[in-house]
Amino acid sequence: MEQSARKVSYIFSEELAKVSSLLPSNRGRSIMVHQLVAAFQIFQRRAGEGAIVASVLRPSVASREALRAFHDEDYLDYVLDPLPPNERPNHDTGKEFGIEDDCPWFRGLNVYVPAIAGATLAAAETLISGRADIAIAWDGGRHHAQKSSASGFCYVADIPLAIMLLKKAKSPKRPRIMYLDLDLHWSDGVSKPLSNQHPPSRILTLSVHHTAPGFFPADQLAHLTPEDTTDPYTLSIPLARGASASTFATIWPSIEGIRGAFMPDFVVVQCGVDGLAGDPMATWNWSLAVEEEGSLGWCIQKVLSWNHRTLLLGGGGYHSANAARAWTYLTLLAAGKQPETEMPIPEHGSWPRYAPSFTMEIEKGSMPDENQQDYLQMVNERFAIIGRRIRVDSTNDI
Repeated sequence: MEQSARKVSYIFSEELAKVSSLLPSNRGRSIMVHQLVAAFQIFQRRAGEGAIVASVLRPSVASREALRAFHDEDYLDYVLDPLPPNERPNHDTGKEFGIEDDCPWFRGLNVYVPAIAGATLAAAETLISGRADIAIAWDGGRHHAQKSSASGFCYVADIPLAIMLLKKAKSPKRPRIMYLDLDLHWSDGVSKPLSNQHPPSRILTLSVHHTAPGFFPADQLAHLTPEDTTDPYTLSIPLARGASASTFATIWPSIEGIRGAFMPDFVVVQCGVDGLAGDPMATWNWSLAVEEEGSLGWCIQKVLSWNHRTLLLGGGGYHSANAARAWTYLTLLAAGKQPETEMPIPEHGSWPRYAPSFTMEIEKGSMPDENQQDYLQMVNERFAIIGRRIRVDSTNDI
């Protein structure tokens, strides 16, 4: 995919933004994100005016049949019921479906689930059809939802649904899909159900995340993948507190190496921003500006330079103004713009919430980076070995 022919599709509708903004953990965030993207007039360029053609796609809601491709029937029965639990015949509280604690029932849940899945599936469909080379669905990326339960603020497994759809794409050879997760938290709702597939797998998951005792979600698969793993297609790179652009720059050769060995046809990236400096999670100290090697912007620019058909998704991020800044910044990058963090925020409905700077800048933190160079070097050495194993599998599968 040459940049001169790049087509970008942005998934949005007013209904989607309103429904997505009902999410208890991120109330109003979706509206802020889409308002800021609109304020920068990114998608007002017409075909023929530049190297990149960008357009907005209005998604449909996912059907129950589409949701059933991953989710259990009983779970769908519960979350798609519009009645509050206390008004249902059995007064089911929903605990068996994970509807408690960090995933409470909320009014509109029955609309939210098919809307989010529909947005991500619409993005995947544009890649399959060739209408887009890059598809963006910031309302998707719910990487903790399970087949039969909600988890970690996530009620619908839109990512596995999209990957399964991409896997069915018709092409001269069976497509390979690489999933890269940059959220602060391990991608248990994606990596675990897609693990241990018959080698050579057509799906590879790689999650870069934080782990520590008691940190959600806890699982053996979240630990650093051993070089002799029986499943070299389910990969994890855990990072310590304070992970910064320098840390990501150091381990990036591992990600590049895995991509080069696997040679995917599609790349799905979960761009969670809860690891950015200033997020209430206060665990990493990641930055945004593309000029800084290893920043989130720099990493996404690298992914886009791979020239694979790419799906960009949202995820965590609990400082809504900074989430809007970050995803708008990445949208600008995908659309071929040259964003600067010092750019002023255009005046629009949510403008007062970007005080006091009223710019795209995400203030740098002072948290020390606890990731040691010897550990990061070990990651690169280990992933080089895993990459060679994947390359052999890929060669034999041609």
